[in-house]
Amino acid sequence: MLTLERRNETIITEFVLRGFGELQGLHILLFMLFLIIYIMTMAGNLIIVTLVVTDHPQLHKPMYFFLANLAFQDIGSISVTVPKSLSNSLMNTKTISYSGCICQVFFLILFIGSHLFILGIMAYDRYIAICCPLHYETIMNRKTCVQLAICAWVGGLLYSTIYTGSTFTLEFCSNEINQFFCEIPQLFKIACSDSYLIAFRVICVGIFLAITYVALIVYSYVQIFRAVLRIPSAQGKEKAFSTCLPHLIVISLFLASGSFAYLKPTSGSPSVMDLVLSMFYCMFPPVMNPIIYSIRNRQLKSALWKMTANLFTLFSPNLQRLQH
Repeated sequence: MLTLERRNETIITEFVLRGFGELQGLHILLFMLFLIIYIMTMAGNLIIVTLVVTDHPQLHKPMYFFLANLAFQDIGSISVTVPKSLSNSLMNTKTISYSGCICQVFFLILFIGSHLFILGIMAYDRYIAICCPLHYETIMNRKTCVQLAICAWVGGLLYSTIYTGSTFTLEFCSNEINQFFCEIPQLFKIACSDSYLIAFRVICVGIFLAITYVALIVYSYVQIFRAVLRIPSAQGKEKAFSTCLPHLIVISLFLASGSFAYLKPTSGSPSVMDLVLSMFYCMFPPVMNPIIYSIRNRQLKSALWKMTANLFTLFSPNLQRLQH
């Protein structure tokens, strides 16, 4: 909704999400697809958080502590965008309030930013475990892990505050967003040119810091692979690679999907490609991360089987009573 003041300045009170503009005949199919992906993401990541939080001694290690943080961030990032899209689809609406858009941008950047920081911490954890194994327990003690996790969340909070504050100091010349959620590149596209340049400089600083952080992650893995190649036994190399490979895949997936979404030129009208790319970085990593970490991780699979067996033992007497 747009209202005009005496000085002909446009005040935006809500945005129109036109992400499904060219897909009018596929609303039901998209609703079912979004719903299935959301349920799978919630189930997979909640299982990981539950396994780590509950009393499984084999998962009380720094790697799994950070993995639980990662899973919680995946739950948060997908919950910021998908439920609103599902709600709009059910109610056959396309609008989001101005304050709702601010909240979407703020929390999405919070979870994505802290996600990036946790990935970096996990790379550091693997670096210490492989390159300095004798000092691992001393360096990565419980207090240090908690402090690192807090730093990651605080870093994500600061990052989000800067991004959101910079974005919403813009003056918008339109209220139509070519996306199914409030996305910063699309908000920049509808900003008036004068205010756009001010915020763009701040965003460039944030991008530079992100690239620097990614470079540190890459450096950590270069050192890790150099150390792994020096391991004499084939079994030792395989064990080291098995702990690093899932994390490396998750980092690559996260960075590749985010880069495609944020560095591509924004189109002048809603397109299927914009929708696919936004789904790829908002929905694909959260649903894939639990699968990637679980496939090659024996301890996670063992803990899952134990939890399943305990639940079956707990409920089986009740089922037998109901049958009789």
